[in-house]
Amino acid sequence: MSVTRVGAIDCGTNSIRLLVADLDPETGEITDLDRRMVINRLGQGVDRTGRLAPEALERTFAACREYAAVLAEHGVGPDRLRFVATSASRDAENSAEYVAGVKEILGVEPTVVSGDEEARLSFTGATKELTGGQFPGPYLVFDLGGGSTEFVLGTTGVEAARSVDIGCVRLTERHFGGGGGVPTAEQIALARADVDAALDRAAEAVPLTAAATLVGLAGTVTTVAGIALGLPEYDSARIHHARLTVRQVRETAHRLLEMEHAERAAIPVMHPGRVDVIGAGALVLLEIMERTGAAELVVSEHDILDGVAWSLVS
Repeated sequence: MSVTRVGAIDCGTNSIRLLVADLDPETGEITDLDRRMVINRLGQGVDRTGRLAPEALERTFAACREYAAVLAEHGVGPDRLRFVATSASRDAENSAEYVAGVKEILGVEPTVVSGDEEARLSFTGATKELTGGQFPGPYLVFDLGGGSTEFVLGTTGVEAARSVDIGCVRLTERHFGGGGGVPTAEQIALARADVDAALDRAAEAVPLTAAATLVGLAGTVTTVAGIALGLPEYDSARIHHARLTVRQVRETAHRLLEMEHAERAAIPVMHPGRVDVIGAGALVLLEIMERTGAAELVVSEHDILDGVAWSLVS
């Protein structure tokens, strides 16, 4: 089979991302042609109202128009494009408006995947290149999103998976008053309890302590990695497959939770759209590491977006 050019879009609670890539199914090689992200905060207020906000929809549609131009530039039509929608659109009452807008702009309907399918796509994207003795299996892959976190355990394939409704946006809105200031000790304690309850639900389906390698995905994880590594700017090449100790994650999470908004915004690797939610996200990350008992975390820049791309040729 020859190399196939595809487009993949992952629209989550906090961000919408595009990957245009050439895939070689025989070698398992993926060659990026364009990979980009827009913070659209589609999940704004969904936990409280049950609806997608008009301004959140417009931000999302604006990103779709940008992505349509990129796809056209690379010659990727609707027949080689997959758009996956995750947590926020699963929860919203007015999801039909969202689906119609995406289809009008891009020519494809969003595939609203289940939490378990989201986990499987993340696993494929994260582990396809993790072979050999450097990263031994089995792997516990977690995708820490804005509205949900997916856990999947496996070696060459998925053995167990579970999605739970805990993420950086949802936790910020529930407990941190929107994320502008420094959370109180009481707010942090309530947030920890919320995360612990979610991890209890995940552990009902996925053995959280059974993996040889813990792999973390998505923007919270890569941002925490960039901060822990002291990078002067975001550098995906240095972040991809970086190893973080639980001590590094703990110290970084505590620092972020003690920072004022302006201090977080001044961090060199921080995307402006993550400033409000990074404290809550780092707290979730720390709780996951402590629950799994992992001494270190492998950070992956390849995630559900890569899994969506591979699903087009599988």
